[in-house]
Amino acid sequence: MIFITAKFRVKPEHADQWPAISRDFTEATRAEPGCLWFDWSRSLDDPTEYVLVEAFRDGDAGGAHVGSEHFAQARKTLPAYLTATPKIINATLSQDDWSELGELAVPEA
Repeated sequence: MIFITAKFRVKPEHADQWPAISRDFTEATRAEPGCLWFDWSRSLDDPTEYVLVEAFRDGDAGGAHVGSEHFAQARKTLPAYLTATPKIINATLSQDDWSELGELAVPEA
């Protein structure tokens, strides 16, 4: 799988609206057949920072995402709401879902 984490710095006046601003892009990406997940989180320390955690089945699915119409539209519209170019970590992993964090295992009832 292609695993991506990206940090977005949103202009303070748009930070509360970011989920709505990015909604069309988010929903279209989640509907892609090769998208495993596409989840936003907001920083607890900085209310203008959002972190996107996304995964695609393989390189072909990642390529289809980058080549999609909604990705092209996001490239045109989303930067106007940002204070800086997003930072990204992109890795290929030999798994297709989340693994359990064994160090914090919850005992079965």
